[in-house]
Amino acid sequence: MILQVPVSKTLKNRAEAVALDYGFSSLQESVRLFLAKLAKRSLSFEIEPKEEYVKLSPAAQRRYSAMDKDFENDRNIYHAKNIDDLMRHLHEG
Repeated sequence: MILQVPVSKTLKNRAEAVALDYGFSSLQESVRLFLAKLAKRSLSFEIEPKEEYVKLSPAAQRRYSAMDKDFENDRNIYHAKNIDDLMRHLHEG
């Protein structure tokens, strides 16, 4: 079976170059691998951090670590009984 997917020439050329750099014999081979993993639901993506992402200060890291511990230990957490209870709590706070 043949699958035709319209893509720009630029995208095709860039993807082909990367596929070859990764050791695939062709772009088609890399697409076949992608489809096989997708069909098995075993596809994963890595997202590389970009420079514009915010890095937490040491103080903020400590604060969020303490919050994580509170969540794990069910401390300093409010459990609303329903939406009205939640809204009342939010407005009081």
